[in-house]
Amino acid sequence: MKYGILGDIHSNQLALEAVLRGLEGHGVEQVISVGDVVGYGAAPSNCIRLLQEAGAIVVRGNHDAAVAGILDASSFNPHARAAVAWTAKHLGEEAIAWLRALPLTATTADCQVAHGTVAEPERFHYLFGPADAVESLDALERPVGFVGHSHVPVAVLRLADMPDRLAYTYDPLVELGDVHRAILNVGSVGQPRDQDPRAAYFIYDSAERRGELHRVEYDVEFEARRILDAGLPAILAERLAMGV
Repeated sequence: MKYGILGDIHSNQLALEAVLRGLEGHGVEQVISVGDVVGYGAAPSNCIRLLQEAGAIVVRGNHDAAVAGILDASSFNPHARAAVAWTAKHLGEEAIAWLRALPLTATTADCQVAHGTVAEPERFHYLFGPADAVESLDALERPVGFVGHSHVPVAVLRLADMPDRLAYTYDPLVELGDVHRAILNVGSVGQPRDQDPRAAYFIYDSAERRGELHRVEYDVEFEARRILDAGLPAILAERLAMGV
């Protein structure tokens, strides 16, 4: 099975459209979103619709939960809180209900998915590297897990011949044939924070036991202008071009 794994779309319509076109070229059979479909950007309804049309498996991110009224946004920074309030105001009841119904985790025949970590998914921990991945590796019910939340891609691996040691890599191509368990942070479609402004997406081939992070350009200036025109905080537009 070929999966297209999408991280942190954050209401960035053109980035999502570019990524979905990219998935078509890889013969992806199932689209998966690791959450934070909304927040920050100015096209939440269209992003929800695009995922629905793609038949995507979607889990709930912290911004999705805040917009749906499940999570208190008081701990968010002021710009994120403003985006949550704006998004909740501009989404219809059906879209809010869709966000509220999203599960915290999802499991397919080949992988597990959560927003921040597989362990304690309701707490929305960040996974930046090996120290953050141990409990999730222990909690995995499948060989591979996918997360997002940090917007920074990284793969943490527990090798079959050294199960007590962890390896990690930032390489785009990850070979998983000799891996006992793996957690992969797939970065962000709509708001990358690894200094690469291009939209990120991950292709996982379960038969080949390999995955690869891909990047695609989109019209950043258009999405930035859409954010400004919506009256959202300017920093949310400015950071798109910097990838931070």
